[in-house]
Amino acid sequence: MAKIKGYKDLIAWQKAMDLVEAVYRASRSFPAEERFGLASQIRRASVSVPSNIAEGYSRPGRNDYVRFLDIARGSANEIETQLLIAKRLGFVKREQLIGILDLVEEVQRILKGLVNSLRSSKKTNVRI
Repeated sequence: MAKIKGYKDLIAWQKAMDLVEAVYRASRSFPAEERFGLASQIRRASVSVPSNIAEGYSRPGRNDYVRFLDIARGSANEIETQLLIAKRLGFVKREQLIGILDLVEEVQRILKGLVNSLRSSKKTNVRI
């Protein structure tokens, strides 16, 4: 396993960046009147995930790091909910939705594992 030198080396951050791209692509097809509504909201939530991973990584204490990862997890849950709303409203096709929801689930799973690892670690200065 490669040594983690910074937040960009984290699989969680890399997958979250993929999620941002997928959300932006999908939200392009939303109706124009949703540009400042659901499209904007889902885009902000998607950007929040890798942003909070990066910000938390830079914090000096493990508890702060975990707090930011928890915020990232909450944003991932927001994305999931907003995508389901977009599907109900007919803004996104089922095929596109499935791929993005799979990515959301993967990011959620990775973040949960990272948080669990940090919480159970005996070391006080752990950077995963």
